[in-house]
Amino acid sequence: MRVLDDGAWISVDDDRKVRVSELWRLDASDLCDCALTDLVVENFQAVGVDGSTVEARVYGQCIACGEDGTTGWIPVGRVHGGSFAEIDRDAVRRPTDCSDG
Repeated sequence: MRVLDDGAWISVDDDRKVRVSELWRLDASDLCDCALTDLVVENFQAVGVDGSTVEARVYGQCIACGEDGTTGWIPVGRVHGGSFAEIDRDAVRRPTDCSDG
């Protein structure tokens, strides 16, 4: 698991799985003051695994208020039976306490 193309993709087993330019709904008060942050993902800073949860620190901007910055660890997918499954794009994501992976 790694970040590719200057932070544009998360690769799992050399297969691009999660990309930037998506809109994520976050329950992340550390990024901005919005009740839910509508984050346009601009860059993956790091990727890690906590148990079966794949998480990333991302840089992006809230489209509601304009605040930008780097998030804490945000779930992007899970590993089940050796396969990667991406988090539902409509899900509200909440930061976790993943270590440096």
